[in-house]
Amino acid sequence: MNQINTVSRLFGEHFLHDLDPQELQMLHKVRGLVVSHIGPNAHKVAQKDEFAWDTFRLLANEGVIGSAFPVQYGGTDARQVLRIRIIEELGRVCSASASLITGADLSCRAIVAGASPSMKEQLLPGLRSGQLQAAFALTEPEAGSDVRGLKTMIHQEGEHFVVNGRKKFITRGTTADWFMVVGRLEADTSRFVAVLVPRDAAGFTISPVVDKMGWYGVPISSLEFRHVRVPAANLLGQIGDGFELAQDALLRARLGHAAMALGRAIGAVEIAATYMNERTLFGKTLGAHQGAQWMLSDMVSQIEAARALLFVTAQKYDRGDDDVSIYASMAKQQATDLCMKVVTDSLQLTGGRGYMKDFPLERFFRDAKLNQIGEGSSEVHKTVIGRDVVRRSSSAQRNPSLREGSLVDD
Repeated sequence: MNQINTVSRLFGEHFLHDLDPQELQMLHKVRGLVVSHIGPNAHKVAQKDEFAWDTFRLLANEGVIGSAFPVQYGGTDARQVLRIRIIEELGRVCSASASLITGADLSCRAIVAGASPSMKEQLLPGLRSGQLQAAFALTEPEAGSDVRGLKTMIHQEGEHFVVNGRKKFITRGTTADWFMVVGRLEADTSRFVAVLVPRDAAGFTISPVVDKMGWYGVPISSLEFRHVRVPAANLLGQIGDGFELAQDALLRARLGHAAMALGRAIGAVEIAATYMNERTLFGKTLGAHQGAQWMLSDMVSQIEAARALLFVTAQKYDRGDDDVSIYASMAKQQATDLCMKVVTDSLQLTGGRGYMKDFPLERFFRDAKLNQIGEGSSEVHKTVIGRDVVRRSSSAQRNPSLREGSLVDD
């Protein structure tokens, strides 16, 4: 395996075997940025919920944002096996920086997949370079994890589409130039439509920043559309493609959430372990106590298991496997729930020091909760996974140890 550096790290590098030299070079660049800029500035970014422009411009200028864009528009069209490593690396120190990568992908994926050639030429180079920004406008007051509950209506009038509805929890709402909006086709509400709405469209209102608990640096806002007219050329894909375009973007975002959560969990263990080597308790370091060691054992083992599941899921996405969606649900639910537990336990190990605002674990703790909620809550994904198991079991191979016939008859 090509080594990207000689620094010993607490967590294994085994997942890098699948990366080619160019991919390793990109990861090496990100690691350098984490050490030189992103890590040292993470506390400052987390002080106010204002868009992290300096971090965004740095990631854009260094080509990291461009990893989500096609080569023909100046991007690198990175495989998911690389992107999860990049996001994990950023999430290890700063949720905002990791979110800037997942957010660029979420907001632009449908444009890459469904925009007309002329719209791609108009928007993708600027979105890739960071000169433009886009937002993914899906969640509504009564619809989030359940995309089929959307109430925003879109209908066609001649050479225009007209949008009416409301959206909430929209990341980049206050900074985006373009909004990818998903709604129902008014003439047939079983079909979904996705259109691009420019920031200055008449009848389009963007609320001020909505306060939230954590994840500072990537503010959210609410949107309202009152008879907002956009040219028919702003349609993404075909009429009826809105649901599929949204689902692909959400699938990739779930991988991103899992990677971000695992990165934060890794960072939390690194911080706790460092503290445990320095803090003394009853005449020996905290790290020399068996109870504390057992806590670390559980955290490290479970993190590596979740990393393996995410890696398999990324490989499935890159291959185009049919079952990647259910694996994405498993990886997202497992990683984000684990992160919440690991950060909580790491904060417990660092005691009062970890609770202080000038210590990273305080913001890690606040940030971890959103990963369990965003892009489908853990409970929703558990339902999806369980339902899939029940459905497939009816036609899957019967366990050979079972007798023939019904299992419920006497």
